[in-house]
Amino acid sequence: MELGWLLWGTAVLLLLHVLMELSPAVNFALRIGFYCLLCLVSSALAAAACLLVNGGRTVKNMRIIKAVVKTFKYFFGLRFEVKGLENFEVEGPAIIVSNHQSILDMMGLMEVLPDNCVQVGKKELMYTGTVGLIIYLGGVIFINRKSTSSAKMVMSEVAKTMVSDNVKVWVYPEGTRNCTGDLLPFKKGAFHLAVQAQVPVIPVVYSSFTTFYNPKTNLFTSGKIKVEILPPIETKGLTSDDVTDLTDRCFHLMRETLFRLSGRPS
Repeated sequence: MELGWLLWGTAVLLLLHVLMELSPAVNFALRIGFYCLLCLVSSALAAAACLLVNGGRTVKNMRIIKAVVKTFKYFFGLRFEVKGLENFEVEGPAIIVSNHQSILDMMGLMEVLPDNCVQVGKKELMYTGTVGLIIYLGGVIFINRKSTSSAKMVMSEVAKTMVSDNVKVWVYPEGTRNCTGDLLPFKKGAFHLAVQAQVPVIPVVYSSFTTFYNPKTNLFTSGKIKVEILPPIETKGLTSDDVTDLTDRCFHLMRETLFRLSGRPS
């Protein structure tokens, strides 16, 4: 009986392997399905560990989450080449801004996430099962993107608490995922926050995923991701009148870096 199940299991695995080799659509669906399952199961295990170790919602839980998520890359054959980690070593709080490409960004985030750093995410993430639970426990700041007044209120509170609690805040200024290999225009919220709190902005750029991941063409293979943490941009002395210039400066700097890391002419 056991031998029969073993043979059936082997046959199914071989069939799936053949289908993945022959059909990009099947390969993509199975890999994404496995990624989602891995996220759900790992989140449940990490949540239990966070509750046992730290007792509830705290940025300290990000260390546990980071340790778990950093193992994901081995399942998908992804390699990270990181440059500029020393630029995170600024005293006090800071705003970290990075490009946002896909649901795989979580792996890139956890690969370089500094200690005492929380992320800003859309409120809808709270309702994603065990994933929503673990990011809540990790101290993620949720904003309602559909309500401008609510989002501004939350960001105003963040400006106060990041200074009082001495934390860094990670924001995706594009506001949504973008897998075109370019940047979308930046929203100004993160830069208003940096100027209001008078803290530096640290840009982080990930090379384009399009060489190994593209939902439009059902591409999902192994690959290398280049990550570059750029030097901090000071905001001391800046006012709300300078936010547009600060936003534009970060956008052009990050776009130029994105093209360089991705081997694309600017």
